[in-house]
Amino acid sequence: MPIYPQMFRIRQHFDAPRVDDIAGSVRDEIAKINPSSVIKPGQTVAITAGSRGVANIDTIIKTIVEEMKAIGAIPYIVPAMGSHGGGTAEGQTQVLAGYGITEGTMGCPIKSSMDVIQIGVSDFGMPIYFDKHASEADHVVVVNRVKPHTGFAGEIESGLMKMMLIGLGKHKGASVYHRAIIHHSFDKIVRLVGKVVRREMPITFGVATLENGYDETALIEAIPAADFEEREKVLQAISKEWCPSLPFDDVDLLIIDEMGKNISGSGMDTNVIGRKRNDRRAMGDETPRVLRIFVRDLTEATHGNATGIGMAEFATRRLVDKIDYHATYTNVITGQHVSAGAVPLHYDTDVEVLDIALESIGLIAPEDARVLWIPNTLDLGEVEASEAYLAQADIRDDLEILTGLRLLETEADGNLPPIEAYRDRVPESVFAD
Repeated sequence: MPIYPQMFRIRQHFDAPRVDDIAGSVRDEIAKINPSSVIKPGQTVAITAGSRGVANIDTIIKTIVEEMKAIGAIPYIVPAMGSHGGGTAEGQTQVLAGYGITEGTMGCPIKSSMDVIQIGVSDFGMPIYFDKHASEADHVVVVNRVKPHTGFAGEIESGLMKMMLIGLGKHKGASVYHRAIIHHSFDKIVRLVGKVVRREMPITFGVATLENGYDETALIEAIPAADFEEREKVLQAISKEWCPSLPFDDVDLLIIDEMGKNISGSGMDTNVIGRKRNDRRAMGDETPRVLRIFVRDLTEATHGNATGIGMAEFATRRLVDKIDYHATYTNVITGQHVSAGAVPLHYDTDVEVLDIALESIGLIAPEDARVLWIPNTLDLGEVEASEAYLAQADIRDDLEILTGLRLLETEADGNLPPIEAYRDRVPESVFAD
């Protein structure tokens, strides 16, 4: 019988504002900017929908559609996700369907194509592209979550500006921009393209969302196109304060139940696992410092796209067997992050991985290892932690101990259960109130 550390369940208490009435908040925000002063009855409105697992994205998009119809406009949805969905129109439509965004549920057409038009060129010769269907609309509404980017740091990272850059640039634009970022900063490229897109294309307004540490919608804000850049700086700073994190900075082994593009652009959020600047370890003062990562499966919604798998040291064969290599390679090559598609050591069962992983952490005995186990890098409200963390957790006001110690045990098939099943089958201990 393998010797593994004993585990206990903790709940993290994050600063967590939450929007309870999603549709009402969207309507109120749109009303504040009075779009009917610009959008007239009979005009067409293209609404962007991306590939990220944005909380309540179906309700948000549907409400925007309804508000545009109320004006008398003719809305339609445009997939805006660069090279995701395998870089095909059909694949991108399928990605949206996985979020409940279909023509039937939204009540309007979805116009999916990889066709783009060139709308400009930079001073250093970089062509600037824009989705053809969106370019044909009288107005474009940009929708995206504002959050820290998984590969770039700055005042503007992932949000409305990036949606105009990568999302609406489609595969062709995303490929060009990522190559340009090798020689120029992300900050420079996103501002440059954003300026040209807003000047040449009918961007009318955007709807930005922020999420709290429990993967819930924390803020919704409608923003006129002219204010995207300055307002996004403010929202980006707020989003960093609300981002979820691991409860401890030093980790020998991080077990992750699932990864995927709906979780993060990098499959596993680098801001959570501490590998934003290097696939293999934290750099400089970056935290957390995670020595080994074991990822167990892909989400259904990622449709086989395993971009980011290269940041893990270990995986299961069941995950590897689900990889759509065309979708994954298209994504990592387009993003100029080819190492993100490298397949790690992988084994048939979790117990095989655990044995090897706990042998690879140096002189630390397996039962003394600092192990954290999470569902994914979005869902960090409850975490399984090994006994090595118990003394620290017991004195932390932001952590609530939910269970007593119990062995990290695999099932008869040699695999761990899903983390939620592991929680549910264990009665609460004397540690819980």
